[in-house]
Amino acid sequence: MAPAGYDRNLENTLNKLRSSFREGTTRPLSWRMKQLEALKTFLVERNEELNAALWQDLRKSSHEAAVTEQGLVIAEIDDALEHLAEWMKTEKVAIPLINQPGYCEIRREPFGLTLIIGAWNYPVNLIPAPLVGAIAGGNVAVIKPSEIAAATSSVLARYLPEYLDPNCIAVMEGGVEETQAILAQPFDFIFYTGSSRVGKIVMTKAAVHLTPVFLELGGKSPTIVLDDKELGVTARRITWGKFINAGQTCIAPDYVLALPHLVQPLIAAIKGAIKEFYGEDAEQSPDYCRVVNDKNFERLSRFLGDGKLEIGGKTNPKERYIAPTVLSHVSPESPIMQEEIFGPLLPILPIANVEEAIQFVNLRPKPLALYIFSGDKPAVEKVLAETSSGGVCINDVVMHMPVPELPFGGVGASGMGSYHGRRSFESFTHAKGILIKGRWPDFAIRYPPYVDSQAKLAKIL
Repeated sequence: MAPAGYDRNLENTLNKLRSSFREGTTRPLSWRMKQLEALKTFLVERNEELNAALWQDLRKSSHEAAVTEQGLVIAEIDDALEHLAEWMKTEKVAIPLINQPGYCEIRREPFGLTLIIGAWNYPVNLIPAPLVGAIAGGNVAVIKPSEIAAATSSVLARYLPEYLDPNCIAVMEGGVEETQAILAQPFDFIFYTGSSRVGKIVMTKAAVHLTPVFLELGGKSPTIVLDDKELGVTARRITWGKFINAGQTCIAPDYVLALPHLVQPLIAAIKGAIKEFYGEDAEQSPDYCRVVNDKNFERLSRFLGDGKLEIGGKTNPKERYIAPTVLSHVSPESPIMQEEIFGPLLPILPIANVEEAIQFVNLRPKPLALYIFSGDKPAVEKVLAETSSGGVCINDVVMHMPVPELPFGGVGASGMGSYHGRRSFESFTHAKGILIKGRWPDFAIRYPPYVDSQAKLAKIL
């Protein structure tokens, strides 16, 4: 159960936020812009504290944090600041003859009280990034950081209220019990980033209040390698995308499907890239992260026996260190292939041709991302046309995520909804359709009693 007094504090916080929303505090463009600027200022001024927390939670370097955490959110904020006034404009749409004279429009209105539940793997990205959408959309928000990244959660809870409007945005810390208490409350919109298992719980809780949900989940994102053209570049990009954040990335390459004659050359090239990035011993590299906790370390360690060790395999339980590891001779039925790995282990499986790769992907839940390395345009188009995934990179990995013009989100088991750029604003708002008419003329054709001539004219109209 949540600690004594937590429910009362939660109730008071939600009532304060609801009151602010009803008073219209968050609706003006000026409020939204001011809060976005304040969020950016927080990320800049508290950069040192955030970096220290990320090092404590994940042993993440300040350079990696700048690239994957604070920097990405600042780019999101800048994009919203530049375009928000345009996004908020009323959209005029065509009107059918039957409703003329008159006009139709679409207005984006905020949902109201929103809940953002963040993930631990990118704790400075996966809370503020959706918060950009909540603020841009004119909502009030409760932020629930992950307790697993405890140091970062503490920094967010301590400092964010100093920058953002405390009557409209609240940070609530806690573990499973506290999260359950929060989810029991009625919200107008819930944005969740995390595992599919917890995503089902969030969706079940939301269903009690018919609350719409945005689920950013994950899954086993495949990488398909179909040729040896620029194999060194292919290996470098796969290596970077897989082992950044020690593989704890929702869109990391989860496994590789390669033509048989490419498997060993690709492994050799990946081995070279690992040495180039992290040196002879990645454990000594300041740029290589650690597994977040003992539970995940033990889970990942069990996968090491699911194939032939080609690279890595070294572990240090005290440091929660697992070396960048590549496995071959992995059975599709092995445990490592049954769940998202979410760690620095990369299975490489041979496939006979592109058709077999497509079949392999389609027999499994739809992934959050799919990666294709090939210069064969017909083969690439075949994969694009015959598979389904949240997003795709061709001849690269991960880099589609920071493009604000591209929707980022899952499909099927990997999630629902998309955000980044304008889509963040749209995800946190309701598109209200409006018809505006005068009261004259008032055509009799719409009213009974109906006659055949009216029916014919109605069909024409």
